[in-house]
Amino acid sequence: MPAFTDALKRLLVGRPMHSERLTETLLPKRIALPVFASDALSSVAYAPDEIFLTLALAGVAALSSSVWVGIGVVFVMLIVVLSYRQNVHAYPSGGGDYEVATTNLGGKAGITVASALLVDYVLTVAVSVSSGAQYAATALPLLRGHEVVAAVTVVLILMTINLRGVRESGTAFAVPTYLFMVGILGMGAIGITRYVLGDLPLAESAGLTTAPDGPESAMVGMAWGFLLLRAFSSGCAALTGVEAISNGVPAFKVPKSRNAATTLALLGGIAVTMLMSIVGLANLMHVRFAEDPATQLFRDGVPVGEEYVQRPIIGQIAEGVFSGFPPAFYLVTAATGLILVLAANTAFNGFPVLGSILARDDLMPRQLHTRGDRLAFSNGIIVLGGAACALIVAFDAQVTRLIQLYIVGVFISFTLSQIGMVRHWTRLLRLETDPAARRRMHRSRLVNGIGLTITGTVLVIVLITKFLHGAYLALIAMGLMYLLMLAIRRHYRTVEKEIAVAGKSEARALPSRVHAIVLVSKIHRPMLRALAYARATRPSALEAITVDVDAEETERLQAEWDARDIPVSLRVLESPYREITQPIVSYVRSIRRRSPRDLVVVFIPEYVVGHWWEQILHNQSALRLRTRLHYTRGVVVASVPWQLASSEGLEERRDITAPGASRRAVGPVTAADPVEAGTDGTDGTTRAGTEGSS
Repeated sequence: MPAFTDALKRLLVGRPMHSERLTETLLPKRIALPVFASDALSSVAYAPDEIFLTLALAGVAALSSSVWVGIGVVFVMLIVVLSYRQNVHAYPSGGGDYEVATTNLGGKAGITVASALLVDYVLTVAVSVSSGAQYAATALPLLRGHEVVAAVTVVLILMTINLRGVRESGTAFAVPTYLFMVGILGMGAIGITRYVLGDLPLAESAGLTTAPDGPESAMVGMAWGFLLLRAFSSGCAALTGVEAISNGVPAFKVPKSRNAATTLALLGGIAVTMLMSIVGLANLMHVRFAEDPATQLFRDGVPVGEEYVQRPIIGQIAEGVFSGFPPAFYLVTAATGLILVLAANTAFNGFPVLGSILARDDLMPRQLHTRGDRLAFSNGIIVLGGAACALIVAFDAQVTRLIQLYIVGVFISFTLSQIGMVRHWTRLLRLETDPAARRRMHRSRLVNGIGLTITGTVLVIVLITKFLHGAYLALIAMGLMYLLMLAIRRHYRTVEKEIAVAGKSEARALPSRVHAIVLVSKIHRPMLRALAYARATRPSALEAITVDVDAEETERLQAEWDARDIPVSLRVLESPYREITQPIVSYVRSIRRRSPRDLVVVFIPEYVVGHWWEQILHNQSALRLRTRLHYTRGVVVASVPWQLASSEGLEERRDITAPGASRRAVGPVTAADPVEAGTDGTDGTTRAGTEGSS
């Protein structure tokens, strides 16, 4: 079993990489662009859909406003990209918005940003993969009704690929990302050319209308303004993922900051071009799109009904633009479906890095700070994958439901980051005297100030328009994450205070005496080895103890003990209710009460086995005993291993990674392993603890 699981892991993840090869995992710009930009680029695939869904509530005439909404989104995108180019130069360590906010606004602001980003990363995976699953279901009828299973499966595949390393995942996903760019940009160029030549066909849904037929009922006063703001906030989903580059600067090749800033500029230029191409062509081709097409789309005044299959906007545009050349249509639709899935890869690169930084600052479990076999932050990748799967199942892989939670977190981090950058430049200006440097700082502060104004405004719009539609759930999740991080930091600091050495006198403090105890259930070789090791430590006092759960067996044990003339006294502990743990714990505590400065060492013979099923047959009561002893002050539990034949050869294995490997005692046995006393070595009958766990 260990060999199989180890081979499976090596097949899926690959062989471990030496720490010295960390520089080999750094990304050039051509790989970094698809790795960190896939989220923002994929937003282009569904942000237009969300704009049209909202505007469709006001009727067909309102759809023409999508161009102005798109221009508003593009303006925000360009401002945010310019602002983040300042961030990557000023804070290249990879902390991104969290580091900016913590350094300039304080710890609480930093934790707020971190909680927003962590929630946003999880939502990025859930939204992207769910969107890809729904997109695939429109093309493959067999997937309809099974979107949740498909989405969870894709998340697990992405998680596995990312466990192989950042560079490997980036290389694997580069081709689909570039195909998507070429496909959408090419579709836009050909579509505009055909429009200029008067040859652009209408979309398949051009003959439909939306309810209400005409904007009169909605396009009045505040109602129309609110609808436009809601469409704008939905379109701002295109900005998600921009912050990932600032969080991933350490993954770039040197010069890191310059390469990251260049990648940001490429991302911004490509994304806005693609977005406006889609929105523009959707208007020119009279695309009709609704949240519930069966009841909200009409043909000749009659609802189209359930038999109507509504294609995504990109699919409708591609079908018209590439009419007469189906291969191009299939290329665009396939690349779009892939990019929607691969967008999650941005989160799989951003979440683990941020989690590592938070773990370094004692705000997340310290396991997240550790790199795995492939030099990726494996624990963070697994946590993200599990959380995304849970969210997909909870929301039934419905993009429309998930998208309402989506962009709140990212705009909270945008806004706080821009406030932090404004304070950053203000602080530096107080110290800088060089006129040229001051002019550069003034320009940078102006850019970040504009970014603050824009992102803050969008945040307010998002909160107003999406709060009741699900944004409040995202805020609750961020609040819970904030409290969780505070609790984790409080725990780590409490532990550090408890275990800190007060001074030299405490460091030199030794127990007055050492009282050694060897647990015995019967006389056999593991017990004799434990007894020999206990004697070799030269304790102040040494005794063997057994628990009397069967009078006849206890008499036979005592007689054999005396017959073998073992030079250690055997103490029998009474147990009228045939319980093992409590008599031993009570006896150990009585020693501590009599001599509080004494150290009590309990030696437990341990069986080391090679098969998982052997573990089930031994030491079931021992775990309880050891746990109780661990909670007793002044007590040390020492495990004395005895390797059974089934464990031969396992020590030669370089890496045992199967679940429970540490419990099978493969490799060094530590005090943290569940090596317990309390099972008879032949038939599993519990006595007084002469073997440990495997």
